[in-house]
Amino acid sequence: MAAQTYIAISELHPNFSHPKVAGIIIGKTDVKSFPDRKNIGADRFTFGFTVKDSPDFFINVSAWGNDAYINGLANSFSVGDCVVIENPLVANKDPEKGDRFCPLTPGPYRLLVTEAHSQVCLCADIDTIDRLLPLIHLPVKDCRDFYSLGDIVANGERLDGTVINVLAAVKSIGEMKQFTTSDGRKGQRLEVKLFDDSVSSFPLVCWDREAIQLMQTLIPKETVLFIADTKISFDSFRNSMAATVNSKTIITINPDTREASLLFSYAKEVSESGALDQDEKPEDVAVDSISDVYTVSQLKQKAQENPEVFFGIAYSFISKLDLDSSVSKVIRTRCSRCKFQAMEDLQSCTNQLCPGRDQAFSATTGFDLLVDFTDHTGTLHACALRSPVAEKALGCTTEEFTSLTDDQRTAMKWKFLLERCKIYVKILPSNKARSGIRAVVLACSLADPGEVKQHMSALLQRQ
Repeated sequence: MAAQTYIAISELHPNFSHPKVAGIIIGKTDVKSFPDRKNIGADRFTFGFTVKDSPDFFINVSAWGNDAYINGLANSFSVGDCVVIENPLVANKDPEKGDRFCPLTPGPYRLLVTEAHSQVCLCADIDTIDRLLPLIHLPVKDCRDFYSLGDIVANGERLDGTVINVLAAVKSIGEMKQFTTSDGRKGQRLEVKLFDDSVSSFPLVCWDREAIQLMQTLIPKETVLFIADTKISFDSFRNSMAATVNSKTIITINPDTREASLLFSYAKEVSESGALDQDEKPEDVAVDSISDVYTVSQLKQKAQENPEVFFGIAYSFISKLDLDSSVSKVIRTRCSRCKFQAMEDLQSCTNQLCPGRDQAFSATTGFDLLVDFTDHTGTLHACALRSPVAEKALGCTTEEFTSLTDDQRTAMKWKFLLERCKIYVKILPSNKARSGIRAVVLACSLADPGEVKQHMSALLQRQ
């Protein structure tokens, strides 16, 4: 099928007979049903989708029909698929009716698809697919026309009820929660936490199954979103602002823009630095209140079964503790504002998106170690041990450490490597770690042998 047989969205007109349009799906709504006025007792079904065929042009499509046709059609493609629409009806937009609830499009028309007259199928023409695929990464609004999360928080309730564009990175994706309304309708809800260089956590709520399915494919901390026309409201339950995806919203994943590229670099750096994990501060659970004891294999198993953060105690040997490598690998300086690693001799932050770039540079220096700990069930690799926990565990400050000789650092290392320790850990799910989890050490000290014996016998009985 030759590409030139398609009509460009920008050239569509109601007078065309048998138009054929190829485009990439950039948005899609859930199937809904309405009582059919012509057939009493029967329902009509509908859903909408938005297709794009060039950087500047996209159009809304409504499909109408019976249950089997509409649900079958809706299940045949998803956001990101390239489709061919044959013989749709080209109609004028009606801003007073259905188009009020659809994404804003640049042209004057919309397309209607019915079983009797039209056909929608996945595009099979490789050249057309190659031409269309890059369009999925182009936002439908001016790529500079967006609010940062900091702008939203700063404006607070003045933005309540407004519809705006947002550029942010994905921090975490919650579990989908299902519910039944008082009148018996089933619904679902998913909350995504967003972040950028100005705010470390901001809620985005999805109610539509289509939006939820799209969100569940994303990789946290490695995905940037341009969210066009999201509704901002004040959430009195949280006493903070929140964004909601609605039927007008178009979400562009990893947009091909300079602003998104800078944010992506920031997200990657701040994720690798562990600064995002520090937000869910270790202090949010007092170390004294942690009482559950685990073996290493139990920690790994629980993390795989439960994607939520949890806390525990492990009686383990520290099997890797690189105190005798170069000081720059043990002690690191980071920008106080964005947690980027800073070069020692620099007087400014190298992060292009640091919220304090135009202010006096402020940095913190501390231990920044990755340690392994091992027991009879296995090893947990690359656990973060940072100041101030590291200073307390090692019994020395960073200043004292830098003045130690190589032999003294090696002696400090062996003090821990040969002894069983009592380690309080925070376990976080992570797509990046080989094991699928990351651990942050909240406290670490040499273990009391009697205590170890008591807990180990209890653990063996549990297994």
